[in-house]
Amino acid sequence: MIRWRTLACVVTLAAMGLALPACKSGTNEKSGRQAGDVAAKSAEDSQTIDRSKDNPMTLEVADFGRTNEGQAVELYTLTNPHGMVAKIMTYGAILTELHVPDRNGKMADVVLGFDNLKQYLDGHPFFGAIAGRYANRIAKGAFTLDGKEYKLALNNGPNSLHGGKVGFDKRIWKTNGLKGYNNDASVTFNYVSPDGEEGYPGTLTLSVTYTLTDNNELRIEYAATTDKATVLNVTNHSYFNLHGSGSGRDILDHVMQINADHYTPVDATMIPTGEIATVKGTVFDFTKPKPIGRDIAKTPGNPNGYDHNFVLNGKGELAMCAKVTDPDTGRTMEVWTTQPGVQFYTGNFLDGKLKGIGEKPYVGHYAFCLETQHFPDSPNHPKFPTTVLKPGDTFKSTTTYKFGVN
Repeated sequence: MIRWRTLACVVTLAAMGLALPACKSGTNEKSGRQAGDVAAKSAEDSQTIDRSKDNPMTLEVADFGRTNEGQAVELYTLTNPHGMVAKIMTYGAILTELHVPDRNGKMADVVLGFDNLKQYLDGHPFFGAIAGRYANRIAKGAFTLDGKEYKLALNNGPNSLHGGKVGFDKRIWKTNGLKGYNNDASVTFNYVSPDGEEGYPGTLTLSVTYTLTDNNELRIEYAATTDKATVLNVTNHSYFNLHGSGSGRDILDHVMQINADHYTPVDATMIPTGEIATVKGTVFDFTKPKPIGRDIAKTPGNPNGYDHNFVLNGKGELAMCAKVTDPDTGRTMEVWTTQPGVQFYTGNFLDGKLKGIGEKPYVGHYAFCLETQHFPDSPNHPKFPTTVLKPGDTFKSTTTYKFGVN
């Protein structure tokens, strides 16, 4: 349970279209936070949210602790009229919890994570984080842009992974406060990555907006600009288990369908060879629904499992990326995206050492990731969709997770 300290903000949205910016004006000197426009009050004790009988959307913000350097971290909670809950914190813009109903209306948290900041600070495999400046791998930690070679930190064998040693997942993000319209609620996280951070050129200004809708959707929208040519690839790295993260069950029985006729084969260090290959007749063929575990033993690698980029059939517009079904609980998740690729990962390196909410160990294949993004190592593959962002241009992308039941 989160104890609300210094400032608690609770917003209930009216059913009619009223935009409600929360915690926006007025400064609390102790916390450095903005407070006041809609509904805010100081609180030293835990707060109970009184949701009215028509079960409106609610928005909450609470202190979540401090980093080892003393930086304050906040946790934002969005709850829709159906009881679906999304929690996101300012450290790494991490989605820490996502509660959705099963076919009987029973709620469960379907993402891996922790209920305390310390476990995140102690290290984790990017649970729920925004990965960047370049999500996925760059071969040998090097790329050339406009005739100049840039060197990056090597943090994944001979390669650079997810932005380097201190990527966006380990930064403190600022917010614009909570906002609501009709029965949608959102919070926007902002981060400015300075020129040269982790070896990348250009000062990058990035915003990530999480929106929880009345239709049991979690939408993530990205927007970025730069003052110098750079490369950019950002994604949300949530690990999903539709049984529930506290179920103690793996995801091998989940039925997966991916809207991709091709994938990018990789070498022994998980770097694309440059080939765009058909999935037909391979273990990578998810064009028709099949259990994740059906062919997983035939995948390469040690430990084996999926950790591959699929070339989506969508053409840049918001289109179906994948659909996952848990036959046991009936939960379904559709992923829609504007991105050209998705990294399908089956938690191959989870080894049980980390325990989440409810003290369930996170073992191998306990969760899957669908990381919507551009292709790995694109800066070194001219035939791949470009990840170059130039001054005057704005990068935008959207990914939506739609939850339902069978």
